[in-house]
Amino acid sequence: MSSPSIRARQRACALGLALAAWPSSTGAQAGAAPQPETLALVGARLIPVAGPPIESGILVVHDGVIAYIGPLDSTPIPAGSVVRDVSGKVILPGLVDTHTHLGQVEGGDSSAPIQPEVRVLDSIDVLDPSLQRAQAGGITTVNIMPGSGHLLSGQTLYLKLRDRATIEELCLRLPDGSLAGGIKMANGTNSRRDPPFPGTRAKSAALVRERFLAAQEYARKRADPDPEKRPARDLGLEVLVDALEKKRVIHHHTHRHDDVLTVLRLRDEFGLEVVLHHVSDAWKVADEIARAHAPCSLIVIDSPGGKLEARDMRWENGNALVEAGVDVAFHTDDGITDSRLFLRSAALAVRAGMARDKALEALTLAGARMLGLQGRVGSLEVGKDADFVLLDGDPFSVYTKVLETWVEGRKVFDRTDPQDHLWAVGGFGAGSPHAPPCCAEEEEEDR
Repeated sequence: MSSPSIRARQRACALGLALAAWPSSTGAQAGAAPQPETLALVGARLIPVAGPPIESGILVVHDGVIAYIGPLDSTPIPAGSVVRDVSGKVILPGLVDTHTHLGQVEGGDSSAPIQPEVRVLDSIDVLDPSLQRAQAGGITTVNIMPGSGHLLSGQTLYLKLRDRATIEELCLRLPDGSLAGGIKMANGTNSRRDPPFPGTRAKSAALVRERFLAAQEYARKRADPDPEKRPARDLGLEVLVDALEKKRVIHHHTHRHDDVLTVLRLRDEFGLEVVLHHVSDAWKVADEIARAHAPCSLIVIDSPGGKLEARDMRWENGNALVEAGVDVAFHTDDGITDSRLFLRSAALAVRAGMARDKALEALTLAGARMLGLQGRVGSLEVGKDADFVLLDGDPFSVYTKVLETWVEGRKVFDRTDPQDHLWAVGGFGAGSPHAPPCCAEEEEEDR
C-alpha cells in the first residue's frame, strides 16, 4: 500500500478534507490495477523553452510523461483522452530551482569547516509547508542545499516536489539507483569564524586543498590490490573522491569577484565540476567565467541589505553573463527569496536587459542542465516528465498568477483549492496545521 500523500495529511489537519484520488481510466475491469488517463490540454499558449512558443497548442500527457505537443490545428487528440480547454492561459515547463533550503533542512554543525559526510537526506521535513509554497510558485524540481556556514557543509539532494509523505518518495535517482545530488561548498565571509574554522580567505583555500589532496591519496590507497594495505572506509573522503571523479557536481556559494576566481582556480587544480552560485560580482569577471565554461546559478534580490560582500550585486548580472556566453540559471535560496515569487527573479533580469527567451531558459532548462537532469525536465518535449505550470498571463507580468502546478502528470497545486490558495497568498507559516494551536499557546502565555 502506498504512503498517504502529504496533501492529504495536511488537509485532514487543516480543513478536514481528503485529497481526491487520481482518477483511473474508464472501462477498467473490476479488480484490475488503475490505468492512467490521457489528458489533453488544448488552446493555451505553450512555451516549450526548447523551441519557439506555440500560440494555440495542445499538450497531451500520458502515464506521467509528455506524449504530444504541437499546434492545435495540426496535432490530433488521441482517442479516449480527457480534453480540457485552457484557452487564454499559458503553459510553461515546471520551474527548476537549483538552490533552495526547503523543508527546514540542516547540514554540518560547528565541529569542523569541511563535512562532506553530512547528508541532507537525513534532515529534510517533506511535510513542511515550504514545499507547498514552492509548488504554488510553479517549482517542480529542486536542489535542496545545507547551509553555507562551512567550506563544505554536506551533500545536496535533487527532489521532485511530488505530494508524498517520505523523503525517499521525492528523491530523484541516478540510473544505478543511487540518490541524485551534489556537494555544497562555500567561500567568502560565510566560512570565516573562530577555529577550527578559517579566519582568512587564504586559509580557507588552503584547507580545501588539504582535504582534496587527502582524498587523492585515499583513492590511491583504496585501489591497492592488497586488501590488507587499504585504509579503513572514510565516508567524508569517499564523497570528495566522487567529486574528483566528477560523479558529483560541486554547487559553490561565492559572491565577491576574487572569491569567484579562487573557486575556478581550485576547480582547475583538482579537475572538479563546479556550478557557481549567487556570484554577486559576476558582471566584474564575466569574461573569466566564460573562458572557464563555468555555469552560474544567480540569485536576484530586489531590496537592499544582506551581507557586505554582496553589495555590488546588479540585476544586470544575468545579461552580462549571457552576453559573455555563460550558461545561466536562477535560484531562490528560499527563504532568502520566496519560492512563490520565483518568476519575478527572471522578470527583474529581463528588466535589466536579459532576453526573454534566455530568462525563461534560466528558470527551467538551464537549471536542469546544472543538475544533470535535462533529459527528464526543463522543457516541454515528447518523452520528458509531464512537469508543467499553468499561468493566467505573461510569465513576467506582476499581475500573472500560477493557477496550477503539475508533477509527472499529477496536479500538485490548484489555486482554486482553498488550502492551495492559502499556501499561495498567506504569510510565513500559512497552511501549517500547527500554526493555530501554537498561536493559541502563545496567547495563553501572554496572559
